[in-house]
Amino acid sequence: MTVSSVNSTSASTSTSSTNKNSLASLNSGDFLKLMLAQMQQQDPTNPVDQKEMLAQMAQFSQLSSTTEMSDTLSTISSKLDTLVTAQTSTNEALTSLAQQVAASQATDSSTSA
Repeated sequence: MTVSSVNSTSASTSTSSTNKNSLASLNSGDFLKLMLAQMQQQDPTNPVDQKEMLAQMAQFSQLSSTTEMSDTLSTISSKLDTLVTAQTSTNEALTSLAQQVAASQATDSSTSA
């Protein structure tokens, strides 16, 4: 399959996308734009092979799932951090309370003797 017309219309994009930082910033919207440009620029007498199109759609689906999973894991991580902080605070409060009770009992024992 030849996609020279897509490459020629997006020369600035391909030049900037060689930088690792710009590649990392690509998202699903960029993928859809590239796929749409490819479909618009294809030769009607020689369209993209269905297998290639399905492979690209599978890649998009995988990208979308991975992004969603990353967002979900970030949310879970944030909630776990909050839970750990709350548990640490609770443990510190219980330890302090236990020390106060022990000190109070020791004071009561020495006073009543």
